[in-house]
Amino acid sequence: MLIPSIDLMGGKVVQLVQGRKKALEFNNFQEWVDRFSKYSLVQVIDLDAAMGRGDNADLVREIAGQLACQVGGGIRSLEAAQAILALGAQRVIVGSSLISQGAINVGFAQRMADGVGSDKLVFAVDSRGGRVSIKGWQEMTSITPLEMMGALEKLCGAFLYTHIDTEGLLQGIPLDVVRQLRSATEKQFIAAGGIRTQEEVDELHAIGVDAVVGMAIYSGLMPA
Repeated sequence: MLIPSIDLMGGKVVQLVQGRKKALEFNNFQEWVDRFSKYSLVQVIDLDAAMGRGDNADLVREIAGQLACQVGGGIRSLEAAQAILALGAQRVIVGSSLISQGAINVGFAQRMADGVGSDKLVFAVDSRGGRVSIKGWQEMTSITPLEMMGALEKLCGAFLYTHIDTEGLLQGIPLDVVRQLRSATEKQFIAAGGIRTQEEVDELHAIGVDAVVGMAIYSGLMPA
């Protein structure tokens, strides 16, 4: 399955390279929503909320009212997750809050699962150099993706793995890494980070992995 991504910053749809440099920016918000309406699932990330510098709540509300989506970015409490689901989102993506003081916060994950149901939770595993990165990819940890997934396997409906090293570069995602992580979980596994062709999406599908695609769609390499 191909999952288009809508990344929001400053009230606009954007695409960043490795979470740092803004490469593309769009004001035609509704046009993208209309184009993505044919997909069974769309990913929405509030980058400002993820980085702790405001939010794009109004846009998230509009999108959730029009598209089947999973929403992430700055969801740091059960109340925040419940609020996003109340807007109409199918699932919430939780990442940084799963790590506390350099350790996996299983207790927080359990409270989230108890509060909204594990099937409503997508746990984000964002990796740079083989280690999990948090807080808008600004802070590194010593935790490996395999360690994080192993600890949280029973508390979510899906894992979202982003390979930060290739994210936004349109150079492809390393299938060997994705294949190893896919084999480590029975849950839905979604991969992102540099995917640039339909052939890659098909390869991922063949090994049971769904693909989040952003830059390739917005730059015109892949049709939407």
